[in-house]
Amino acid sequence: MDLNNIDIQILDTSLSEKVCLDFVSHPGAGGIVNFIGTVRNQTQGKEVTKLEFEAYIPMAISEMRKIAERAAQQWPVQKMAIHHRVGTLGIGEIAVIISVACPHRKAAFEACSFAIDTLKETVPIWKKEFFRDGAVWVAAHP
Repeated sequence: MDLNNIDIQILDTSLSEKVCLDFVSHPGAGGIVNFIGTVRNQTQGKEVTKLEFEAYIPMAISEMRKIAERAAQQWPVQKMAIHHRVGTLGIGEIAVIISVACPHRKAAFEACSFAIDTLKETVPIWKKEFFRDGAVWVAAHP
């Protein structure tokens, strides 16, 4: 995949679905899939008040780029955006967006699913979950 067709970002500001969708728009795309991961208000039955994300940014960007390149080897990905947030996020805020454009919907869904699953397994990003009675660091992508 041409590097101009991949948009990898780790940001400490709000993520934008529109920015990702605008980037992956392609005249040959018959399917565009957008995954948005948000901060939920509970984990394992315990109320979450906020999350804090940290990343080893140079390695995280490199790993995210590898994910996009691997996806393009397996599916006819025309364009892909992977954006992840760092810093403190409140309930409902967007932590990650993955957008994929392919000629057909099935490939777009499969490539997007591969990208988020692989990101969770390989990218060095950690999160701290805050509760009313304390906080704990956990792998954001166990």
